[in-house]
Amino acid sequence: KARAAMAGGKGKKKKWSKGKSASKLQNAVLFDAKTYDKLKTDVPKMKIITVATVSERMKISGSLARVAMKEMESDGLIRRVLYHRRQQIF
Repeated sequence: KARAAMAGGKGKKKKWSKGKSASKLQNAVLFDAKTYDKLKTDVPKMKIITVATVSERMKISGSLARVAMKEMESDGLIRRVLYHRRQQIF
């Protein structure tokens, strides 16, 4: 027993894994003409339109998506279904 207790400290030390890290998104913060035209044509055809879906599909920042959605609503291209301070669904 004593020998087993003494031998316990001689094992290899546990290496901690670095963990999984998500890759950083490089979303655009300003519109270029091509992205803006694509937004105007593709977004009204989407089944559900939220800030997250527009941001992900168009590779733009969330704040840019929010402003674009407000503009498209005022132009009559999309219609608001639900408005909450954190989640808008069009």
